[in-house]
Amino acid sequence: MNKSLGLALAGLLALAPQAFAVPGTIDDVPAATLLLPYFEVDLDDPGGVTTLFSVNNASASAQLAHVTVWSTWSVPVLDFDVYLTGYDVQNFNLYDILVEGLLPQTGSGTTTAANEPGSPLGSYSFPDVLFPNCNATTAPPVPPVYAIPAISPNFQSHLRAVLTGKKSPVDGTCAGANYGDNIARGYVTIDDSNSCSLLFPSSTGYFVNGGGGIADNDNVLWGDYFFFNPTENFAQGETLVHVEADANVFNTPGEYTFYGRYVGGTAVDNREPLATTFAVRYLNGGGFTGGTDLLVWRDSKFPPGASCTTGANFGQLFEDQLVVFDEYENPLTVVEGGPSGEPLPGAICRFCDEAQRVQVGTETLPTNDDFGWLYLNLNHATTRDATLGAAYTNVAQAWVTAVMDAEGRFSVGFDALQLDNANTAIQGGVVLSVGAR
Repeated sequence: MNKSLGLALAGLLALAPQAFAVPGTIDDVPAATLLLPYFEVDLDDPGGVTTLFSVNNASASAQLAHVTVWSTWSVPVLDFDVYLTGYDVQNFNLYDILVEGLLPQTGSGTTTAANEPGSPLGSYSFPDVLFPNCNATTAPPVPPVYAIPAISPNFQSHLRAVLTGKKSPVDGTCAGANYGDNIARGYVTIDDSNSCSLLFPSSTGYFVNGGGGIADNDNVLWGDYFFFNPTENFAQGETLVHVEADANVFNTPGEYTFYGRYVGGTAVDNREPLATTFAVRYLNGGGFTGGTDLLVWRDSKFPPGASCTTGANFGQLFEDQLVVFDEYENPLTVVEGGPSGEPLPGAICRFCDEAQRVQVGTETLPTNDDFGWLYLNLNHATTRDATLGAAYTNVAQAWVTAVMDAEGRFSVGFDALQLDNANTAIQGGVVLSVGAR
């Protein structure tokens, strides 16, 4: 490579992470937290559906990412750390983790030797970094390595049970909805970190204002995810949800933040919140004979907790307003909540859990035509609203992604249009407020 060209490229790489970041707007820029809003893994069939995702480092400096796997009831069930050299990428197949028990072995990047399980140190990468509390081995000839042991068979059985909505054979707990199959479901968060840790994001000390806890505020991570089903001959993908941190903007107690429920509404996580209201197209016919599914992640505003007898500690999550418009602008109101999402008598929740896949055009989410769009106001009230702060009253962040397929011939996936964010939320079920931001 021409030397001057190489220096120019290095300069562009160094500047790129800051190019278009707008705190308070969820956009595809490097971030401190990544959200995989929903995953599926067929535990019985290695050729069935699984979920792949990647974690990328947008900076030249080494980074440490903390990965947490959550159930559909927002119970954290597994976490591990991933070491990333400068401009590194690490790929994950949740089937390998949940069925094979294989966790990533990521190294320091100081060598390209065959016994080094991590990524080599690239020509644009800064020197290696040793993060605190990691399992580093310095004895020759192996350089510092962040080695994570494989998941034990006993813990594998626990994970497979709680992520399929069954009672754990290990400790008797439940953590998610049971759909009557053996498909693991949930969501994943990835946080840029200061040190290795077994703490969950819901643990005390994980967040400290200014990025001084286990999690830091460096906006350097980016990634994507895919649903892959070789048996049915399809794949669907999207970028992960990129959640930026900014201690100068998101620092006011009572302000809505992404991890707000876990820090008592104090905003010490410094993360921007997601949107609450969305618009998204749906198709059920034409080229897309397989129809449209919505992948919906929601914030219950409750900390982790579940009972095998009563379910999640937040109960069913209701919605403020869901309206279907056909292509002739005819509306069909599917949900008309009470004041800001309080369910009316006889109401049925449409997106009841923290993470789920719901098919459009079914009894759960009926439509008035095969083609149109959906207005989804997913705000809801809980008994914790007052204790978290004014910004949380009758407001709840969420994320919506549409996936459409043609029964094994082709498929697409894309995020719904965000109509607000949780700090400027649309409330009261007023469809005419769609343009507000």
